[in-house]
Amino acid sequence: MTQEKKKPAIRLHILLLVILALVVGVIVWLFQDSRTGLPYECTNQAMGTYAQQTVYGETGEEAATNAAQTLGALESLISWREENSDIARLNENAGVDWISIQDVTFRLLGQCMDVAEASGGAFDPTILPLTRLWDFDGDKKQVPAQEEIDRFLPYVGYENLRLEEGTAGASLKMHGNAVDLGAAGKGAACDAMIAAYEKTGGVTGAVVAVGGSVGVYGKKNDGSDWVIAVRDPQRSLEEEGGAQLGTLTIPDGFLSTSGSYEKCFTKDGVLYHHILDPRTGYPADSGLLSVTVYADSGAMSDILSTACFVLGLEDGLELIKEFGAQAILVDTQNHVYVTQGLTGLFELTAQGYTLQEAG
Repeated sequence: MTQEKKKPAIRLHILLLVILALVVGVIVWLFQDSRTGLPYECTNQAMGTYAQQTVYGETGEEAATNAAQTLGALESLISWREENSDIARLNENAGVDWISIQDVTFRLLGQCMDVAEASGGAFDPTILPLTRLWDFDGDKKQVPAQEEIDRFLPYVGYENLRLEEGTAGASLKMHGNAVDLGAAGKGAACDAMIAAYEKTGGVTGAVVAVGGSVGVYGKKNDGSDWVIAVRDPQRSLEEEGGAQLGTLTIPDGFLSTSGSYEKCFTKDGVLYHHILDPRTGYPADSGLLSVTVYADSGAMSDILSTACFVLGLEDGLELIKEFGAQAILVDTQNHVYVTQGLTGLFELTAQGYTLQEAG
């Protein structure tokens, strides 16, 4: 009888020891996490894609939270889909009136205009009439009729976007003009999130990826440079071995990739992708499969990657040089062109490609 009464007490004692062991284990794990410098990692949804953060330092979680909030605030300003955003209001007032916009939106529009002018309209922030027509984000994949493209093409023209220095004012000349910053927003998001790390403080290093844009900040724990994978435009992520074209080793800065593998569909044997040529109204057919741009601005790397994809190899390289950036371009003949500033930093690992040095 006495032994039977002791069993619950023994079980309770064992349970308490197990709980204590678990608690101590968690404490030890947290202690080891702090000492070994393991990063804080998280993923959020934004801008129709995922934002992935890997943040090192004692304020990792706080900095990542601040960066996610900064990303949300940016999207609420620059997305044409967000009610009352700067861009939504700009589009609503097209051909009617000037509006005041936030400085961050004004600067981003200015960067877009710089590349639009330099590229002769190969990049154009007023492309929304065409992107809405094609609707690559929608479920119904179809090629618009030529008459429809001809109808909306006249509303696309960066010269119709006006910016007024000093007042942060903006306007669109004609009713029907409309801005879409989808080709700039993800790079701009990387800019904003890294600025949030700097503002928070205590972050020793970080990598943030928003869609096809990547930004790196600070240093790795061992002091070495960051190694970033570059996407293979002809392999899916689900394939064995993944879809890595190669790796690029960089100390800091931003990478953005634009490729024909994103948001695409096939109709009557023809591949249609979402990178439209503003001058024709159709997906760009420049002989390139992808363009990766390395720059000191996330927004500029994003904008330039789209512009160069539309321009093609030779004109794209000239544009890259004009803006002091570097690039990796893959053409339809499986040639991989690497600008001089990335020579020795990019390692081609995928089979079936030939590495070329670009001017």
